[in-house]
Amino acid sequence: MQACQLPSEAHRKIRWGREARPHSRPHMVSVLSYNDIGGGSKCERFLVQDNFVLGAVHCNGRKISVILGAHKIRKMENSQQVIPVLKSFPHNDNSKVNDIRLLKLQNKAQLNWAVKTITLLQSQDWLRPGQVCSVAGYGKQASGKKANTLQEMDLEVQNEQKCKDLFKNYNSIQLCVRNPNNKKATTSVRRQGDSRGRLVCNNMAQGIVSFGKRNGKPPHIFTRISSFLPWIKSTILREG
Repeated sequence: MQACQLPSEAHRKIRWGREARPHSRPHMVSVLSYNDIGGGSKCERFLVQDNFVLGAVHCNGRKISVILGAHKIRKMENSQQVIPVLKSFPHNDNSKVNDIRLLKLQNKAQLNWAVKTITLLQSQDWLRPGQVCSVAGYGKQASGKKANTLQEMDLEVQNEQKCKDLFKNYNSIQLCVRNPNNKKATTSVRRQGDSRGRLVCNNMAQGIVSFGKRNGKPPHIFTRISSFLPWIKSTILREG
């Protein structure tokens, strides 16, 4: 597979978000990682099996736990499950290429109404330009504060040529998407900068946000999950 370079955090922002209906995305997993100096940062992933979650390479740390079944991420809800990560499997040891990683959980998640796995494609599926998907995650809002509740927005798959013209590193293992709404969003849509979105189309996991323009304007680039299906399946089969 062709490698793609991962730009800085500022280049992965997604704008124009709204609060998701509580627990409407039971496959969402929030990862809490602690770095060498004891700090912490959150990012989001998909629950793809009761003991595996899938997300980006750049979300990592010496000690990682996942939070499942959450809507308000900074409040302990009865629906939440907190499980330590046993082992990490990046697609590539270099975090700047092929931005995708699997995490194996120490214990299996208890699947219920608030915690469910998301469907992975059975084969490579090339999404059609014009198809509208949704993305969700926790991130900084216009106020600069991190969202406490899960945020979501719609994104439309674009013709690949648009991103090829704008990004020299764009290639077929990625997805080109943008907000389908008019640039002048209505006041009911809340603006946010979410750098950790997960793209879902027809209730199937399709993409992981990777990068975009320096000024944050669309289109945005996502890692195309279907490009990595053989690696995902073989890793889970071997390590599960």
